[in-house]
Amino acid sequence: MSEVPLAPVGREDIRKLEAALLVGALFRPEVMEALRDPTERLTWIDSLAAAAAALARQKAGMPVRQIADEVGLSETAIRRHLEGKTKAGELIKKVFEQFSREGVRIELPVEVERARELEEKLAKAKSAMEEAASMLEGAAKKLREAIEGL
Repeated sequence: MSEVPLAPVGREDIRKLEAALLVGALFRPEVMEALRDPTERLTWIDSLAAAAAALARQKAGMPVRQIADEVGLSETAIRRHLEGKTKAGELIKKVFEQFSREGVRIELPVEVERARELEEKLAKAKSAMEEAASMLEGAAKKLREAIEGL
């Protein structure tokens, strides 16, 4: 994984920080719980994405007006996210503060880790099944040959 700069310089750095902030926020327990409600899911994701985009651009030194133009929100909405006056803005700020203290580390929730483990077990089981089917096919062929030889 490439480094995620906390003080981005250039578009690529902004994109990396923005993505890290968004993913870091999405995997917080309170967000995972909120995303369970399908009526709120898109609103949460949109708000978190906007807050992450705003903060990444602010950390790159962009003025609020430019951030608003790029993100497609009003300057007031951008300020509210940046000041943590929205739930999304507050969460994104917490993620950034955590990144500042601990470095950029995104821990996957237990459900994601468990899904990964299950996928690995499934792949192993599929491979074993394919091997057993191949062996069974070979044994059936030998049995047919033996019967034909009688």
